[in-house]
Amino acid sequence: MNDTKKNSYYPVLFVLFLISGFCGLLYQIVWLRLAFAAFGIITPVLSVVLSVFMLGLAVGSWAGGKYIKSLTEKTGKSAIVFYALMEILIGIGGLVVPKIFETGRNMLLTAGSFDSFSYLLLSAVILGISILPWCICMGATVPLMMAFIKEFNRDNTRGFSYLYLANVIGAMCGTIFTAVFLIELLGLLGTLLVAVCCNFGIAVVAFVLNSREPYRKSVDMAEQIITADIKPLARSNIMLSILFITGFTSMAMEVVWTRAFTLHLRTTIYAFAGILAVYLLATWLGSWFYRKQAAENKVIDISYLMAHLSYFCFLPILAGDVRLWNIMSKDGLRAILLISIFPFCAALGYLTPKLVDEFSQGNPKLAGKAYAINTIGCILGPLFAGYLILSVFSVRYTLVILAVPFIVYFVYYFKRTWIKNSVNAGITGILTVGILSGSMVYFKNYDEGALYKNGEVRRDHVATVISTGEGLNKRLLVNGVGMTILTPITKFMAHLPLAIRDREPESALIICLGMGTTFRSASAWGVDTTAVELVPSVSDAFGFYFDDADEVLKRPNARIVVDDGRRFLKRTGKKFDIITIDPPPPITSAGSGLLYSEEFYKVLKTRLREGGIMAQWFPFGEEMTFHAVVKSISKEFPFVRVFHSIDNWGYHFFASMEPFEMPSASDFVKRLPRDAASDFIEWNTGKTPKQLYMDVIQKEIPLQRILPADVTFSITDNRPFNEYFLVRRKINKLKNRHRNIW
Repeated sequence: MNDTKKNSYYPVLFVLFLISGFCGLLYQIVWLRLAFAAFGIITPVLSVVLSVFMLGLAVGSWAGGKYIKSLTEKTGKSAIVFYALMEILIGIGGLVVPKIFETGRNMLLTAGSFDSFSYLLLSAVILGISILPWCICMGATVPLMMAFIKEFNRDNTRGFSYLYLANVIGAMCGTIFTAVFLIELLGLLGTLLVAVCCNFGIAVVAFVLNSREPYRKSVDMAEQIITADIKPLARSNIMLSILFITGFTSMAMEVVWTRAFTLHLRTTIYAFAGILAVYLLATWLGSWFYRKQAAENKVIDISYLMAHLSYFCFLPILAGDVRLWNIMSKDGLRAILLISIFPFCAALGYLTPKLVDEFSQGNPKLAGKAYAINTIGCILGPLFAGYLILSVFSVRYTLVILAVPFIVYFVYYFKRTWIKNSVNAGITGILTVGILSGSMVYFKNYDEGALYKNGEVRRDHVATVISTGEGLNKRLLVNGVGMTILTPITKFMAHLPLAIRDREPESALIICLGMGTTFRSASAWGVDTTAVELVPSVSDAFGFYFDDADEVLKRPNARIVVDDGRRFLKRTGKKFDIITIDPPPPITSAGSGLLYSEEFYKVLKTRLREGGIMAQWFPFGEEMTFHAVVKSISKEFPFVRVFHSIDNWGYHFFASMEPFEMPSASDFVKRLPRDAASDFIEWNTGKTPKQLYMDVIQKEIPLQRILPADVTFSITDNRPFNEYFLVRRKINKLKNRHRNIW
């Protein structure tokens, strides 16, 4: 084949892999959200989805490289045909995974109501069965396409880095477009259909390429390995160890950055997408720069890359130092945080394809092996960071621990660096020692107990929980974000719904424990009281806020369960007189839509006794989001009443499947047990229970006033309206600007 025809294929292959990378991140984002809805918004679900995703990529990469030669020789078909089949299977997976999740969720309803170990084990198995086959197909696409490149260009030794660059660009675009546009405009299932169509389109183009370029047996792989300039075994092993470590540390650091930056980037979908987008953008530019330098035969030596990585990994510690809070604006600080991860990610973006190219010399089998080892590191890194070191150490010391391998490699290569450029080696050594020393003794991040007067810091695999303050000024922060304070509002959330019915209540369920005020107030009624909290350390902090916490927990009628709220509702066989919900702020928090959706309320109402009351407090916020929440509640509950909270801060929603009336002030007081009455006025000793009750009950708002007739949108699992909002806010802003002009 002439060079012109050879070169004409490369842009097509680049575009195919760009679209493939786009689809891969789209699937990961959407499948993760669907898994949360089906199996619970809990860290094990996140870990299983990510680990299975990466495991599939590793297995597919290894298997594709190992077996493609024999497949093409036995069938006489080009590798591009098998690549097309993989894309078709991935598209089929996009269609069937939601159905498998739904079937698995229904199967697990009988998996034992409180046996969490068996539930988690079975849910992990179902998640693995659901997505692993399609992820294996994704992983196989790289060595299959490399084999096709070898068919028409036997001299190519950098096929991996070419495809890697395209895949990373596509992954970045997939992250941004999925989070910012597609889910808001099309919903989760509509977004999946976009990826499915892309996969099938890729397959069509691949079949066309096969018709234009019939199968041609490439150089025998064994001969190629012998004749290629393969590095000595010792150096090959070093390359593979670096690939494993870089995969391990990069993914582990991504987990740590997410926890470290949450305070400043907030908890929205877009904050997490921002971290991932910067990660992928830097990887893209690093890969592009490697390709550019490789074409010019002046690739950076690995010793220099390790030298710079040894201090790049400390930059997020500097950017997260609390001293910057007082000298920078919020937007400036967010920019600094995202920029701080850029050099590290760019260096890895350069290093990873360089190592795979050098190790494989274009051989699909060797490239598959190297990429699989890198991916295995990506599997283990997040598990190590999330479940081990972050549960013990602050984000600062966790990042220091993860930086150790790069310092070791720097020391290993120091002699070579010194011989080639003593100035560079000396400066790098000084920077590494200086930043390491500063990170150990000087720089401070938000999650360190010494920063909080009268504060306690607790860590677990889900979050870092900070309890701080004195008296009635105590606060709860999760990953640095303020969750709640001691306020009478949370007492009203228990006392008002428990007093609505004239019959004596028997049970209460509190979803989202927070400080535990609502849980403590409900237990004062003497009813069977269960609180469900997602973060273990939040439940452990209950005693910080209340001196009588141990007494409350010793009551036979009071218990705290660490679980996801919706998952608990699906698993328990009990029914309750009241169920209260107070989702974590802000209302745009990632995953919070699963506690505001129609599907959630459908499940919730099946756990209410006849005449039971659902009580939800809502802090308001964006008007359209408020309308969507009201619409979701009113679609599932025929009887809804709304009241301004005390001090006009937020709204109390009370909903039921049967009509109900709010008791008169005198009836309310009569229905309060003695301990409940004392609890009700605990923080308002200047008022009687009757006065406090009237402060809220007189502020009822007709439902029609807060739910305009033209509101057709609500929050559903498929359309998490409160979490995805950038497009509509931009459109509304443009509309308002247009009105102002005219």
